Formats: sequence, C-alpha cells, structure tokens
Amino acid sequence: MPRIAALLSGVLLAACSVIGVRAGTEEPKYDVVARQGTGASEVEIRRYAPRLAAETTVAAASETAARSEGFRRLAGYIFGGNRGQAKIAMTAPVAQSPEKIAMTAPVATTGTGPWTIRFFMPASYTRETLPVPNDPSVAIVEVPAETVAVLRYSGVPNAEAAAASRARLLAALAQGGWAPAGEPFDWFYDPPWTVPPLRRNEAVVAVTPR
Repeated sequence: MPRIAALLSGVLLAACSVIGVRAGTEEPKYDVVARQGTGASEVEIRRYAPRLAAETTVAAASETAARSEGFRRLAGYIFGGNRGQAKIAMTAPVAQSPEKIAMTAPVATTGTGPWTIRFFMPASYTRETLPVPNDPSVAIVEVPAETVAVLRYSGVPNAEAAAASRARLLAALAQGGWAPAGEPFDWFYDPPWTVPPLRRNEAVVAVTPR
C-alpha cells in the first residue's frame, strides 16, 4: 500500500506540473482580519509582516510585456545570477505595480508604465544572507508590514482583466469598514501555462480602517 500511495502521489504531482497547479510553493504568511462582500466580489483583508523581495522596474509597451521582462530579470537572479551563483527557491505571488513618478499619476493609471515587478524571497533569508544580484537593475528591498484588501480572480490576467478586477476591488471597498490607502496593484501566482480556470490572480490595495 505505501508503494501504491507513493506512485499515485507522483502521478498527481506530475499532472499538476503539466497543468500548472502550484505544489509546495512558498507564499508569505498573513493573517485574515476581515472579509466583506460575497461571491466574485468578496474582498479579504489581510495583514502581512515585513518581508524581503527582489524587484526591478521595467519600461515596456504594455503591462504584459513589462511582466515578462521583469520575470526574466528576476528569474535570472534566483536561478544563479548573483554573487556566489546561489539558487533561490521560487515563491508566489509575483507582484506588479505602476512605478510612482512625480506628476505622472494619470500616465500610471492609463497603463503605460513603467512598472515594478517583485519576487518575494523565502522566509529563511535575511537581508544579510540573500546573495547580491549580478544585474544592477535588480534590487533587494524590505517590504514593510502592511494591511491590504485582496480580490481573487481566475483566468488569463491580461491588462483588461487585471484593470477590471482592480476596479471591482475599489468598488467593493466603497462600502464597508476599509478605505484604500494607495493605488491598486496585482499579484500573480501561476506560470503562463496554467489552465486559465485554475489560475490564481489577485487585485490588491493597501487599506486603512474608515
């Protein structure tokens, strides 16, 4: 029986890798402090502790192109493009947000970028133990503790779907005990080959109590 169970487990993991389901990928820990709304408009209020991330800022013709280029740079870092050639485990989610530039808020909201792409680092690392990136466009940053509102959705997270989900998130927050405290951004949890209905995407915004 143990041998059969092990075989079935291996088959299941192989199938999951083909369709893109996450298996054992580390995610930052958080506490759920509230929920509001129902169904596709349900919003979860989460509190995250400080965490480390590798990030890069990308100027590109579209959100999708920026995400692809940012992913390439950051993947290069965690797959050995660093001093010591250390391999760092991939985590989820990948974060994407418009880069804040003075007097250009209308540009950011129209989706013309630039964008900041982040990989969150495994919790086992500290600022001192993370290897230094070889690519000067990749930086290690500490993301401060934050409380965020999150609206989850599936499907292919193209620019239109992401924008619609951010709008739904803000609309859902218009009624309730939490107010946005910044511009919304995006978290993506799955590789591009994941079957669309199984993808986990999230529209996110920092919040404060009303």
